[in-house]
Formats: sequence, structure tokens, C-alpha cells
Amino acid sequence: MLKVGEVLVSDDIREKEFVCNLEKCKGACCVEGDFGAPLDESELSVLEEIYPIVKPYLSPEGIAVIEKEGTHTVDDDGDLCTPVIDGRECVYAIYDKKGVLKCGIEQAYLDGKISWKKPISCHLYPIRVTSKKDFEALNYHKWHICSPACSLGKDLQVPVYKFLKDPLIRKYGEPWYNDLVKLIDETPKKVKTKKPAK
Repeated sequence: MLKVGEVLVSDDIREKEFVCNLEKCKGACCVEGDFGAPLDESELSVLEEIYPIVKPYLSPEGIAVIEKEGTHTVDDDGDLCTPVIDGRECVYAIYDKKGVLKCGIEQAYLDGKISWKKPISCHLYPIRVTSKKDFEALNYHKWHICSPACSLGKDLQVPVYKFLKDPLIRKYGEPWYNDLVKLIDETPKKVKTKKPAK
């Protein structure tokens, strides 16, 4: 575990390799799981504000759910998240011509319509943030649907913290990210030893 400011960073984030491979996974993280993407409270007003601009990008099914439930909802634990369609894909997810799920919010961002890329939890994935009273903890979330991303990351030798440079800077700022990289460079990796056979 590394400590950068008031943020704890798990060793997996520097040691695991990961590069999203949408051609293989088809954007499965936007459809798998019990609930939508986690949201920060500060993002709720943003979602409401951008919805009229993002709406033309969304599917009729996604729009119908948003009109009924709103631009956000809560999961069974009372945590804020994006609504989903019939217990499946996120309301903001859209299929491209190849059947790959992408983010309608991000598409509006790429088209220059809005200045907010997408919820930070989506941008940071496979990092999950746990907020405590005095600190935040960053952990690597292992999910079988991301096996193609792990394979591609290994082939390209790109660790999680490098793949997620932009969202980490978006969340914590460039000085923080530079401190993280410096700490990683200065801290020797733990050598995994095999346990002797009994």
C-alpha cells in the first residue's frame, strides 16, 4: 500500500497491467452488474444540467427510464448511482454500429457539446474509490469481463496507474499524480516468494 497525501493506493494499481479492449469486451462494464455506475453527490447537479444536451445521444429506452426515475438513483445500500434499463445497461450507454456499448455522455463530450466527460467512477475504472472520514482508498477491482483488458495491458506492459493517468489527474490533480509516480519509482516492488510445499 502506498500513501500519497491523504490517499491510500493499493499495490495492485502499480503492479497490475490493464488497457481497455472494447473490441473484445464490447463495453460489458456498462451492462453487467446489479446497479449503475457509482456517483459522487457533486455529480448529481451536473447530470441534471447536461441531460437536455446529452438526451439526443441516448436510446429511447434510456430516455424513458430517466424521464421516470430521474438522472440518478440509489442502490440497495443507499449509494448514489446511474439508473439502468431493466436491470441491465446504464441509461447513458449507447450501442455503436459494431454493437459495442459506449457512453452517450462521453460522446457528447467528444463532440464538444459539454465539458464534462463522464462520471469519475467510470473514468477511473478499474480503480474503485472508498471514501472514509480522514482518507480515501484506491483499490483495483478485478472483474472477469475485463480479462481482455488485462491481456492487452500485459502485452503492452501498461500498469493500471499509467493507463488511468488522465482520470487520476482529473480526480486528484497533476501534482498528486506526479507524487504517486515518484513514490512508485522510489519504492521497490515486493518480491513474491512461493510457499514451500508441505
